[in-house]
Amino acid sequence: MTRTPLARATALYQAGRYAEAEAEARSVAAARSGPRDDTFAPLALGIAALAAGAQGRHVEAVTTYDALLPVFGRIFGAEHSQTLRLRSNRAQALSSLARHTECEAECAAVARVAARAAGPEMPLIATAARNGQIYALNALGRHLEAEALARGAIDAHRVPDRFTLVLRLGLARSLNGQDRHEEALAEAGRADELSRTLPKEQRRAETGAVELAMATALLGLGRGTEARPLAEAAQDACVTTFGPDHRRTTEAMALLARMGSA
Repeated sequence: MTRTPLARATALYQAGRYAEAEAEARSVAAARSGPRDDTFAPLALGIAALAAGAQGRHVEAVTTYDALLPVFGRIFGAEHSQTLRLRSNRAQALSSLARHTECEAECAAVARVAARAAGPEMPLIATAARNGQIYALNALGRHLEAEALARGAIDAHRVPDRFTLVLRLGLARSLNGQDRHEEALAEAGRADELSRTLPKEQRRAETGAVELAMATALLGLGRGTEARPLAEAAQDACVTTFGPDHRRTTEAMALLARMGSA
């Protein structure tokens, strides 16, 4: 993407400038909307959907993904890396709308296809889809399944990058869901250590997630005094980075509300 019409939109998104990234991506899409098989127009709208979701506009993001799916299938093919990535992004946006069952099924399907396909991008697409599946399983209360999937994915990936970060956070979430808070706190600590080694652009999408995992574990251990400042820091960071409507912002608000009623 560094030498394409999408270079600026991609750079803006990676820098966390989501509103600007969305505007740039939509401008590119509008400018290239004429030719039926132009690949950059739908790819630009995919970036716009990502940026809309990062601003908490999850309904709009899913609507865009729904419109793009048949276009990607026609231009790239059903099992092309771009189509699979779009499906994974769409599925994870569904979880932001509490459509967790759909998310789990679609992420599992994408991961299966990517795991058997050739190409350098396929392992990362499979890992990203597994992460979405883990999130959905946790949201559905199927924490043992989420734990097993997270542990397997971490063992298979074995690279200290942003994918391992999100997988460790998913594992911590599954442990918190089973009231195994000591283990969850240890896993969140490992995620925190990894996060500190990553470039800012690789950890920006997980802003507030480490603090929330730690705060949830601490609250479960009866250490609310330690948990509250972490939850407050997570909420402030999420509002600044994503806005008040993003799913992680609302999660931080819900955790603080639990603390207030405890």
